[in-house]
Amino acid sequence: MDLERSGGFARPADVQDSFSPDRPRLSTRRDPAKLPPPELLSRAFGRPTPGHPTLGRAPGSGPAPRRNRPSAWWKDDAAKDPWRDPQSPSTLGRGAEYDEDPDPDALITTDAQGRRRIKIGDIPVRLALLGLIFALLLGGAAGSASYFLSREAAESPLFKPDAELTTVEGAVSREPGSISDIADRVLPAVVSIEVTFGDLGGTGSGVVVEEDGYILTNNHVVSGAADNSDSTLRVVFSDSSSSPARIVGRDPLSDLAVLKVEKPGLAVASLGSSSDVVVGDPVVAIGSPLGLVGTVTTGIVSALDRPVRLAGEGTDTDAVISAVQTDAAINPGNSGGALVDASGAVIGINTAIAGFGGGGGQAGSIGLGFAIPIDAAREIGEELIATGTAVHASLGVNAQTVTDGERDGAQVNNIEPGSPAATAGLQEGDVVIAIGDREVRSSEELVVAVDAYNPGDEITIEFVRGSSSQTVRAVLGQA
Repeated sequence: MDLERSGGFARPADVQDSFSPDRPRLSTRRDPAKLPPPELLSRAFGRPTPGHPTLGRAPGSGPAPRRNRPSAWWKDDAAKDPWRDPQSPSTLGRGAEYDEDPDPDALITTDAQGRRRIKIGDIPVRLALLGLIFALLLGGAAGSASYFLSREAAESPLFKPDAELTTVEGAVSREPGSISDIADRVLPAVVSIEVTFGDLGGTGSGVVVEEDGYILTNNHVVSGAADNSDSTLRVVFSDSSSSPARIVGRDPLSDLAVLKVEKPGLAVASLGSSSDVVVGDPVVAIGSPLGLVGTVTTGIVSALDRPVRLAGEGTDTDAVISAVQTDAAINPGNSGGALVDASGAVIGINTAIAGFGGGGGQAGSIGLGFAIPIDAAREIGEELIATGTAVHASLGVNAQTVTDGERDGAQVNNIEPGSPAATAGLQEGDVVIAIGDREVRSSEELVVAVDAYNPGDEITIEFVRGSSSQTVRAVLGQA
């Protein structure tokens, strides 16, 4: 080192060490990392002692091998392999060597006709070019599809002055007997009845049964206006015209009533026969549910001769009917309307709906509606038109439904003095199980069975007293 450099970089005269005296000093404590490893680790991972069997020992130089065949992993020069010799020093080997000039003929091939062709690997150039062209075409198609699928179309005008929507003509078929055909023929004969008394009011339905203005409906529809001088009754027809109405007669025991309007030329409903109806027959209910005039619903007859007790707040109706049950939607306001068959003939007067118990309000349709059979309604309607009242047969007993676990019946709770039941010898506690040839399984069925007769008819009563069954005959009186 020359003096000029020594003066610039040499240690100052007053410095003995390499650094300043106040520099941080290394600890004189022995580095734990330099301590000898524990004996257990040395024996497990240290270099084996001379003569110890190892994986790197040449065949034959140690204990006899366990296999008879020579190892496939040992070669003659394996002892000199630096990867097997733990004492081998690390050295830098030679670099990779490449041919300076590849043989140009190695890329040339000759076909069967003696033509020379350039080859890429083992693939002829023509096939390689075809593959390249196919890849380019496929990529172009994919790019085009992606462009057309992802691009946003320009907004079209919001309004189109010459817009004209498509129409189809002649596609609707309304055969005779279809629901639309039935509704078209019956709707003019079904009316809506509006009842008001003071600040209160209600809506029901009715069926025109005589062309000179007689309308059949339910007693509970008009009973609120019967004895109220401040009440009004108005009938609304299918053509939206209306007329005031008067009550001709009411029958609380059958829940039927007849009104009369002064309006000539009314359409009259055709009354059929409920005795010809069977379960499963299609039916149509027509009326004004919830005040919706001219509403048509459809269903089937789901049961016949269903005993249903009719009574309610605000009406004097106290009836038990042998109803036609239907799943056609019937709601408040349908009462008094028509239940018609597939021919358009009225087979029942819609009267009641089933509801879930426990509710405070009136329930809507749950698929269980009931109608008074037209055979019974016709007879009562004719009596009301003729005299204003209807006559019913009476046995003179009050009963409740009972069962012994095997058989049901109607147990007599009390008997009116001098009644047909008293004259026949019935006693309180007797359980009536049949009237004539009709089985009685409840108090409602007892009322229905008696009501099927006329006053003065003689009937056979079968009942159980104690443990024995007995039979008596009774002549019915008038309710």
